[in-house]
Amino acid sequence: MSEDDWDKVIAVNLKGIFLVTQAAAQALVSSGCHGSIINISSIIGKVGNMGQTNYSASKAGVIGLTQTVARELGRYGIRCNSVLPGFITTPMTQKVPQKVLDKITAMIPVGHLGNPEDVADVVAFLASDDSGYITGASVEVTGMRPSWAGRGQRSGTQMTCESI
Repeated sequence: MSEDDWDKVIAVNLKGIFLVTQAAAQALVSSGCHGSIINISSIIGKVGNMGQTNYSASKAGVIGLTQTVARELGRYGIRCNSVLPGFITTPMTQKVPQKVLDKITAMIPVGHLGNPEDVADVVAFLASDDSGYITGASVEVTGMRPSWAGRGQRSGTQMTCESI
């Protein structure tokens, strides 16, 4: 991976979240409003993934940022949480060969990929007063992680989409 590849992903996934979180926090604190800041990370930020060092590091950074912001802003009545989607059906996943999707789906305990509404429901809950005592949390939306998540290597072989 080139340094430029690293920098681009960190700039979008981590610095972008930092800047938006900072702006939201400043607006909430200056207005005296209580509120909820919700950052989107990824399960990959928690478990890693082969070939995604920059992505994994950026999403792990979002988790750490979220926990720190929750500690710093709690005294103002502002909560901050992150959502960690797993394999979600999106236009990007439509490019994955069906054979690979079938194998991934077979490893997800609930038996299907997530959909954007699954993530949206968690975000809506975290934004609501129903989650008023939840802050600094990282909520996994994964259908229970696939059994291979976070392993990377097994018996000296590299886990890739081709080997699944």
